[in-house]
Amino acid sequence: MPTDKKISGDQAENAACDYLQSQGLTLIERNFLCKRGEIDLIMRQADTTVFVEVRYRRSSQFGSAAESVDWRKQEKLLATAEHYLQSHPKAAKNACRFDVVALTTQNQQHKIDWIVDAFQA
Repeated sequence: MPTDKKISGDQAENAACDYLQSQGLTLIERNFLCKRGEIDLIMRQADTTVFVEVRYRRSSQFGSAAESVDWRKQEKLLATAEHYLQSHPKAAKNACRFDVVALTTQNQQHKIDWIVDAFQA
């Protein structure tokens, strides 16, 4: 039985994916998982592979959704992306970047903040 947190996370990922696709990105893979970690969405924009971390917060009482992507999370994302690129040589030929999609709830609606090139490798 999925938890409320899992359901909220899945809804946030769906909203982020829909939003990014409406902005012209193409979904390659969801929830890429390896021993190093997980990447929520892997997308393509033109000739760029985009690794997307989706963060959802109901409240900013303990910091914003975007602020929760700290250096530890960034290191995990970098290691996971490296593994992905090693196992997908075609994608490794393209430029890549790391985006964050931060979602908050306002008046029972998702507010989406898309941070392009949120951090560098």
